[in-house]
Amino acid sequence: MAMEARLSLRQSQRVVMTPLLQQAIQLLQLSTLELQEVVQKELLENPLLEEVTPDVPETPADAPVTADSPPAPTVEPLTPEAPPTTERQTDELPFDFTAYMSADDDHEERSLVSQEDREDQPFENVVRTQVSLTDHLEEQLRFASEDAAVRRIGTEIIGNLDEDGYLRAENEEIAQRCGATTEEVARVLTLVQGFDPPGVAARSIQECLLLQLKRDPLPDPVSVEIIEAHFDDLSRRRYPDIARALKLPVDRIMESVEEIMGLEPKPGRRFGGNDSRYIVPDVYVYKLGNEYTIVLNEDGIPRLRVNSLYRSLLRNSGVDEARQYVEQKLRSALWLIKSVDQRQRTLRKVTQSIVKFQREFLDRGLPHLRPLSLRDVGEDIGMHESTISRVTTNKYVETPQGLFELKFFFHSGIASGDGEMVSSVSVKKMIQDLLAAEDPAKPQSDQEVAQALQKRGLTIARRTVAKYREELGILPSHQRRLAPRKR
Repeated sequence: MAMEARLSLRQSQRVVMTPLLQQAIQLLQLSTLELQEVVQKELLENPLLEEVTPDVPETPADAPVTADSPPAPTVEPLTPEAPPTTERQTDELPFDFTAYMSADDDHEERSLVSQEDREDQPFENVVRTQVSLTDHLEEQLRFASEDAAVRRIGTEIIGNLDEDGYLRAENEEIAQRCGATTEEVARVLTLVQGFDPPGVAARSIQECLLLQLKRDPLPDPVSVEIIEAHFDDLSRRRYPDIARALKLPVDRIMESVEEIMGLEPKPGRRFGGNDSRYIVPDVYVYKLGNEYTIVLNEDGIPRLRVNSLYRSLLRNSGVDEARQYVEQKLRSALWLIKSVDQRQRTLRKVTQSIVKFQREFLDRGLPHLRPLSLRDVGEDIGMHESTISRVTTNKYVETPQGLFELKFFFHSGIASGDGEMVSSVSVKKMIQDLLAAEDPAKPQSDQEVAQALQKRGLTIARRTVAKYREELGILPSHQRRLAPRKR
């Protein structure tokens, strides 16, 4: 077949993601605290941006004000009437520059922060840093061995522990990453499993309990044998079967069971339980009379405008390089102001739509949460699902029912007996309430829970009940019988 060169014309459409468009999309996904950081960074890097002070008029007197317009960042109009004598009052430095420059060379150097007039921090405000499980184990690893290969493998093992202290990687995988053999990984794993807390780096709860028992120089042989050879019977509380297999009285078996019950099934629990997280709501929903009012949280988000000094420079500059630089920064500043404004408006519209759909939940609580999808909200406000997904990411709303992530309101539904759809969150709440009220001596099985829900008009399969129970972190019925007794 002969090859030939051919010239053809083709017309097509495609979306080009410019850097400015990428910035606008990124701003949609940021929380309020993250947006504050981005705006502050732009204020430092872009000389055309400046923060509007409360005593400076931000908009013309004849600017229209609408009820659904949030107090978004504004840009001052490019008018030549701005007096040059009041451009910026930022020439005053926050410290005595003359005294700092004229200080003697042999004088003890002081930081600029130390020269500020401020009160000393109270001692009671100093919070002790919570040591993580990783830091705790890596410190022990540094004292345990000076071999670089051992430390490298040990660090990889510690890095693959979950928050409960269990190892979630195979020896072969760790060996491949570290360029070592599985035998070397096994030796280092034995070393790490000897660290504090007891039972750390186990691959299963059975191994975790064994590690804790064998930490004792003289462990109870009956307890060890029960976990090694009869762990399934132990988890199902088949104590007579264990007694018959070991040819021991049931009372002797129960002594070992009591010892096993006193062990810690989650060794890493004490390192992560006290980590306090503080969430700043992005939106507030208040009930005023019979209506709900939405207020955006704009604390800490500066009001932005274009600096008038550089505007005048742009008008009067005749140098091409300087003009190009100012024009580039001007476009970036105007786009940031527009993007922040658009983010706030979109967040308000999405929240208003969610409040409209979830009015019953706001009035009456969790059992009345209705199923909702991103498409429902998108069709309601005329936006694409991807935009709704981005604007609800990492955003929290404070409502009369409590603090929730915006994505909390989007859930699938289950058909009830009367044909209405019930939110999966409401079904989980029903399951949680049923299991919380059960008799500890006779826990309900998943099938019994499904039958109880069916009496309430919800036809739900047993496997769906098991799925929701696992998502709630509730053990199966045979393991709930084995739950440790409160001491």
